[in-house]
Amino acid sequence: MGTYFNPSNEGFRKSAKDEIYIDKSGLLNILNRRLGAEKNCIAVSHARRFGKSQAARMIDAYYSRGCDSTELFSNLEISKSPDFKKHLNQYNVIHIDISSFTDYYKENLVSKIIEIIYNELKAEYPDIMDIDNPFATILKQVYDKTEVFIEGKSAKYPFVIIIDEWDCVIRDFSDRPEIVHEYLQFLHSLFKSEESQKFLALGYITGILPVKKIKKESALNNFREYTMADSKEFTPYFGFTEKETEELCRRYDMNFDSVKAWYNGYLISGQHMYNPNSVYQAMVDHSLESYWKNTSAFDTINTYITMDFDGLKDDVITMLNGGKVRVDVNTFRNDLSEINSKDDAVTALIHLGYLGYNSDRKSAYIPNYEVATAFQSALATGNWSEIAKTMSRCDELLWATIDREETRVAELIELSHETYTSVLKYNDENSLSCAITMAYFTAPAYYTVIRELPSGKGFADIVFIPRADSNGKPAMVIELKWDKNADTAIKQIKENRYAGKLKGYGNEILLVGINYDKDSKKHECVIESVEGMM
Repeated sequence: MGTYFNPSNEGFRKSAKDEIYIDKSGLLNILNRRLGAEKNCIAVSHARRFGKSQAARMIDAYYSRGCDSTELFSNLEISKSPDFKKHLNQYNVIHIDISSFTDYYKENLVSKIIEIIYNELKAEYPDIMDIDNPFATILKQVYDKTEVFIEGKSAKYPFVIIIDEWDCVIRDFSDRPEIVHEYLQFLHSLFKSEESQKFLALGYITGILPVKKIKKESALNNFREYTMADSKEFTPYFGFTEKETEELCRRYDMNFDSVKAWYNGYLISGQHMYNPNSVYQAMVDHSLESYWKNTSAFDTINTYITMDFDGLKDDVITMLNGGKVRVDVNTFRNDLSEINSKDDAVTALIHLGYLGYNSDRKSAYIPNYEVATAFQSALATGNWSEIAKTMSRCDELLWATIDREETRVAELIELSHETYTSVLKYNDENSLSCAITMAYFTAPAYYTVIRELPSGKGFADIVFIPRADSNGKPAMVIELKWDKNADTAIKQIKENRYAGKLKGYGNEILLVGINYDKDSKKHECVIESVEGMM
């Protein structure tokens, strides 16, 4: 019917008819339970490319009186619900993508939004009151004009109001508090005013950030929030689940273990979620690669990881090294311009999708190899020049190891160890282990890398298990020594039968012994090859 008022279902129709479409219509069952309830306002804040806009288009298609979506939803999960027809295309819908306005209207943002929607309302209801009246009052009048009588009973069509990218005003106008205030007052009229309590069936907003904590502002404090840190029952509807991704891998003949290493890792409310955009691209292109290629992404990462907070650099290196760091996400004021601590910087990266978050352990981490490469690219464009230089040699080191170039391997590891020792607060066996892992930073593109793997009579320091699509790369066991010698490391691998754990992984296993002499600060490497079927 309109662009913003009672839109058609064409946007969702295109998504549903796409080559790759995962049915997320079960989300509508949750929303149907909230319709007209006391807690009927929902805020979904997830990282970009996690399906928020597609979900918003689905909500349009299902509720909007501007279309008939019976056929479109007939084979989807929602059609099995006993309330499917009860709510199908039975609501006046207003859907605004705020980001489409902020680029064009700077000084009069709210008035332009109201004007454009009012014109569509006026086209449908010519005798509504003048635009100078409060907008919520106008919507209440439209609501009153929709009264119909069904089987002798009076009924009206309440509103479902969707605000996509609601927080871009908070992000883009942080230096213009008067615009932010006017905008929040506008949202208050839609979702919390006395009039809205009568016409609003459902309020649904999406953004990157959770609702901003603003003193003396109560425009959105009635929203139930679902975030990258905790989405509760909304979790499986934003992103691809492990089961959905595994099914796509079967359909497109992709190695699931490799797809998992590249795109898994977002642990939201206890569920493993995959970035849907990246999985989609990987399936269509039949290629595993990083789809975080936007320069602004690298700039954003650098903005937060280079802030001058004590312990932040150590935490970033720990996460790059595959570790987890404790973080208090509750101090964050949900504003990217108000970063007051290390925890705030890390929390911002969680909400932006550049870090995963384990709510049980309250820890942050780099979720997968794709995001790790985004960090690598970010460092290459930022001011961590020495670390970036070291990471740029990772591919060379991996191939030097495979080709058994012992001297070159020792040289590259020495460079890595020098780099990380200079930025870490410790210089011991742990720093050597960190340096080794970081030196082989690109190995997860081909290998499952396990530290301290139980094997034989003890624990192998680092094990590289090749995945099925690794193009015949050998399995590898790396043993580290401090102030001994590399031959001792090789001897320990053999005596403790560490390589036995890799039996069956190809025709060759490389035994890699690395020693660091603390006095000379020199590294030594010995590499031997054994048959994979040993």
